[in-house]
Amino acid sequence: MSSSTGAGSDRLAGLLAEHRELEAELADPAVHADAARARRLGRRYAQLAPVVETARALDAAADDLAAARELAGEDASFAAEAEELAGSVGELTGRLTELLLPKDPDDEKDVILEIKAGEGGAESALFAGDLLRMYLRYAERRGWATEVLDAVPAELGGYKDVAVAIKSRTDEGIFSRLKFEAGVHRVQRVPVTESQGRIHTSAAGVLVLPEAEEVDVSVDPNDLRIDVFRSSGPGGQSVNTTDSAVRITHLPSGIVVSSQNEKSQLQNRESALRVLRSRLLAAARDEAAATASDQRRSQVRTVDRSERVRTYNFAENRIADHRVGFKAHNLDQVLDGDLDPVLDALTAAATAELLAAGS
Repeated sequence: MSSSTGAGSDRLAGLLAEHRELEAELADPAVHADAARARRLGRRYAQLAPVVETARALDAAADDLAAARELAGEDASFAAEAEELAGSVGELTGRLTELLLPKDPDDEKDVILEIKAGEGGAESALFAGDLLRMYLRYAERRGWATEVLDAVPAELGGYKDVAVAIKSRTDEGIFSRLKFEAGVHRVQRVPVTESQGRIHTSAAGVLVLPEAEEVDVSVDPNDLRIDVFRSSGPGGQSVNTTDSAVRITHLPSGIVVSSQNEKSQLQNRESALRVLRSRLLAAARDEAAATASDQRRSQVRTVDRSERVRTYNFAENRIADHRVGFKAHNLDQVLDGDLDPVLDALTAAATAELLAAGS
């Protein structure tokens, strides 16, 4: 295969070689005796498929273009074909260049998404509930599986804090799609508690963490302090009569996670550990690659109305993403899970930034 992408040619050669090695490994029946390994290799093989297919198509188009140009010297009727092929080569070269851009190592992972109410009291908690429904509806549209790991309801509805796991039923990378949702989301509307019809502004924070597998993060049980307590709902009402809720403190890092959504203490412990592993993975990625942590630094640190990434204006039925200047007057549809247009805009902007940095 002779595809050349300038500075990316070495990277392309490496990826093509990796694809051949994976193909050989996956053809070995012994590999499939280890289901987890086979799934990991299969996922990587599927990730590389677009690169291989595009490189092959580019090679074929380049060969056809060379032949058409040679024949055009003898027969003018081939000139139009050569012009069309030149356009195809240009498009395929651009596509391959994008595919060879550096990838976030977490892009293909499933995610744990956390929503935290912030300034705005009861209204912020209600908005956190709206955001949760939006992400659950979007996941449903994409065919992703969801599982609420922990939820702390608020007295008047919504949530003070909620964490949900979102998993792909295929090899589709969820983190690559949802990572741009991290940050402070601001809402402007008349709260249900407002008697004079005044518009209020409140905010909720969204954290998007790549879900860590046990092979990604090793957690020493000796580093954990595990406390159990009784789950409680709005107003302090007990939702069950046993000490089934679990709080885990990772002593070296000081990270604290809790889960009270399940009836079983064992299930809550496992849910809390999933969140803990993902937070530890995100912290390790940030520490190991400071230059690649700009996106995570943009994730909410304090749920403050001033440092928002997106505004949801109910009076104008408008959504505005302040990072890319995206605006649309279909807020009702967005809150019902129609997130693709704004996510497409954010993905395109991130790709353009990487292309500009590499030029």
